[in-house]
Amino acid sequence: MCSSATMSDGYTYVYDIIILLGDIFIRLLKMVIAPLILTSIIIGISSIKDRAKIGRLGFKTFLYYISTSLIAILIGLALANTIQPGLGASKISDVEAYDTSQLDSPSSLLDILKTMIPENPISAFANNDMLSIIFFAVFFGIVLNLVSSKYSTSIRSGVESIYNIIIKMTQIIIACAPIGVFGLMVKAVSKSGFSIFQDLGLYAATIASGLSIHLFIILPLILIIFVRVNPLTHFRAMASAMVTAFSTSSSSATLPVTMKCVKDNVKVSNQTSSFVLPMGATINMDGTALYECVGVLFIAQALGIPLDASQQFIVVITALLASIGAAGIPSAGLVMLFIVTDAVGLQSDAVALWVGSMLAIDRPLDMFRTMVNISSDSVGAAVIAKSEGEKLY
Repeated sequence: MCSSATMSDGYTYVYDIIILLGDIFIRLLKMVIAPLILTSIIIGISSIKDRAKIGRLGFKTFLYYISTSLIAILIGLALANTIQPGLGASKISDVEAYDTSQLDSPSSLLDILKTMIPENPISAFANNDMLSIIFFAVFFGIVLNLVSSKYSTSIRSGVESIYNIIIKMTQIIIACAPIGVFGLMVKAVSKSGFSIFQDLGLYAATIASGLSIHLFIILPLILIIFVRVNPLTHFRAMASAMVTAFSTSSSSATLPVTMKCVKDNVKVSNQTSSFVLPMGATINMDGTALYECVGVLFIAQALGIPLDASQQFIVVITALLASIGAAGIPSAGLVMLFIVTDAVGLQSDAVALWVGSMLAIDRPLDMFRTMVNISSDSVGAAVIAKSEGEKLY
């Protein structure tokens, strides 16, 4: 018969293997962050090829997308600071205490802007300096449109090829999420107990509340003020796209349905919809932006780390820029979450454990925020079409 010591060693070995799977999953997610954010932002920014459209239509589109994403982030920021879902959360034992001196705390807005500009882009990649990577990607995407097509076509083709490979890698990693999440949850529960699920419930309620406010209050107000239409009329016109978004959790997969609804039911012209919606599916992620903001503040609160005004400002800016680079695939927001945590210096085993635990309940939240994302795209198409004098509905 096996001795109790041997059985104990066997259980310990199995436990270590399970924990290893969770750690590998987190490392795989972090591995694709820098190339994903670089290629997706470059493609999103450089996709505007018609320079006349960049002037008027492009400005309106970009202004709308930035404004609604910023509103969503501020809603998340207000709720996270009011509800404080991470306050009093279960402490994760046996994890190295977080060194608060690692937190980035710039002295001013000018300091933030200065640190965004990398002295060496390669160094920014090596050090996972996400704000610098995002700045470089945005700048590169803009300039890519300004150079001769003789040079830009091949570069953009190469970036798109890398992007598609990284997206496939991300999809494979996320497909393994159940195994990785199981390992992370075993580790989290072993270190904090089952009370962690209560903490995650309050976190989920905070995000759901923010998404509901944006979908049922902010977007309808935009329709009433700028389009002069009953919001119910618009949402009925977009019903099939919203259902598709909810079921697929993918803005990209929903794009054909979104375009059909916008053109056939909302009556937006093909010229406007074909410009606004593909761009929106790439860079307009209101639900994802809100999720990232709440997620980072929840983690900081759970770790007992107060973020001051300047650090929360970094969260807002990084969440806004990271949402632009979020791929339109299921759970892509999770990958982007690490960008925002890294931007304020939240980097530890405890952070990874909380992110992994959040993924365990992420599917319904992902479905909801994808529906918010495509709803914002469709409202944007209606607003811009109305401003162009088109007759809608």
